[in-house]
Amino acid sequence: MAEEAPVTSPPPPQEEAVLHVDHSTVTTTTTTTTAIAEKEHAVEDEKKENEKEKEEEASVAANTNTTGGGEDSKASDDEKVPESGSFKEESTKVSELPENQKKALQELKTLIQTALNNHEFSSAPKQEEKHAPVEKEKEKEENKKEEEQEEAEKNPLIEENKNSSEEKEPAVDDDGAKTVEAIEETVIAVSEPAPKKDEEEEEEAQRKERETNSTNSPEEVSIWGVPLLADERSDVILLKFLRARDFRVKESLAMIKNTIKWRKEFKIDELVEEEEDIYSNTMDLEKAVYMQGYDKEGHPVCYNIYGEFQNKDVYKKAFSDEEKRERFLKWRIKFLERSIRKLDFWPGGISTIVQVNDLKNSPGPAKWELRQATKQALQLLQDNYPEFVAKQVFINVPWWYLAVNRMISPFLTQRTKSKFVFAGPSKTAETLLRYIGAEQLPVKYGGLSKDGKFGNNDAVTEITVRPAAKHTVEFPVTENCVLSWELRVIGWDISYGAEFVPNSEGSYTVIIQKARKVAASEEPVLCNSYKIGEPGKVVLTIDNQSSKKKKLLYRLKTKSE
Repeated sequence: MAEEAPVTSPPPPQEEAVLHVDHSTVTTTTTTTTAIAEKEHAVEDEKKENEKEKEEEASVAANTNTTGGGEDSKASDDEKVPESGSFKEESTKVSELPENQKKALQELKTLIQTALNNHEFSSAPKQEEKHAPVEKEKEKEENKKEEEQEEAEKNPLIEENKNSSEEKEPAVDDDGAKTVEAIEETVIAVSEPAPKKDEEEEEEAQRKERETNSTNSPEEVSIWGVPLLADERSDVILLKFLRARDFRVKESLAMIKNTIKWRKEFKIDELVEEEEDIYSNTMDLEKAVYMQGYDKEGHPVCYNIYGEFQNKDVYKKAFSDEEKRERFLKWRIKFLERSIRKLDFWPGGISTIVQVNDLKNSPGPAKWELRQATKQALQLLQDNYPEFVAKQVFINVPWWYLAVNRMISPFLTQRTKSKFVFAGPSKTAETLLRYIGAEQLPVKYGGLSKDGKFGNNDAVTEITVRPAAKHTVEFPVTENCVLSWELRVIGWDISYGAEFVPNSEGSYTVIIQKARKVAASEEPVLCNSYKIGEPGKVVLTIDNQSSKKKKLLYRLKTKSE
């Protein structure tokens, strides 16, 4: 107990005795001394119990480590690490929705029907603009009154002076002219009723407009070529807005109105119908943004190649000033709109896309213009294209992108960020192959999709070859034909050979490709063919002598002779 901290004593008992009327100091002192003793015993008992609990915890921890608890500890550490791409796409079929979501959808449809009947999608924005100055002025006046009231509560003299000044006549100079303060008071008093009159007139105009609209047919409004409330496709559209606002109906309705307003201002429908290229063939952006293939779930895949803007001429024409950035954004929106209109908005259909963003050789964070254009585009997409991305895959991610991502991140919702997947240069092919089949993935990203004998519908087999192991692939053939195959090992650095082994015992094995070391710098895809004149099998040999596992991709087809 020598090392224990001393117990702090309360104030002298005489001071406490003063609080008790007609009671002796002895009684108070005795009571206080007893309390101190009891407190010291309680502190000692509590410390003993704490020491005992610590010893028990240490014993349990030691037993856990000796009985394999280390694995559990490691697993718990792994659980703390967030996984990229954890988002799971929800159903677009109303029958499969939870009851609360069905209710929200029905409420939103009712509100939209009312808005269509009252022609609110075309008239609401104008009314809001007209009312804005009046409401702003009213808000200023209310804030001013609240500030004066708070100040008066803090200092009653101000209120008294104010009341006394009100009783006095307006201040007048010697020549009978009013002072500036009196004139200002008079001007304010005269001008105050004007906004109220304007507001009443505006409300009356709105009422008459609503009455006129109610006698006419409902307004017709379409988004992405889908008329609102016309058929089941509209349900899929509305669900996108509801999910973007966590099924808060009024916020979803406001988002829809804002989107329709923005689409009218941006003239989206006219933009989509334009045949002329926005850039008038002054630059080629087909390599920077393009659609190619589908992922394993059937979503179209859009590739955004930031490295194309490393070219100074291309960068200057796209981002050098505000006008050019707006033109690029217009071109990008047009591309997106045309891609969206190819989607299937019927319940159960594919109504989202996968975005692959290649950051290899990207201009980097020093390019302020590109950052501005990217931020503006992201904000527009989030505000006006809700739930159109099934996955955002960032590949060849450089070290500096972490800083840029932190800058952009505040502008994105948590739901949007949950769809993000990041992969560095060494993990790019492996990551993409998790989501996109090799037959659909371009060769430059680790797949087999390219012009040649094979198409995107020719399935690819994927096999993992263990370190320091040899793997063989056999193609049995029973008739005369020409057998063609494509072969790829991600990262290569293995030995590859091919031979034909006839079924008949008297025939000799034919060496098609002598075993040789294939380096990573060689052609990414090996293509071979062999004319077969008798039953047998083609055998491919992959010898992985490295210390890393390798992913083998191959496919074959036959052509009868």
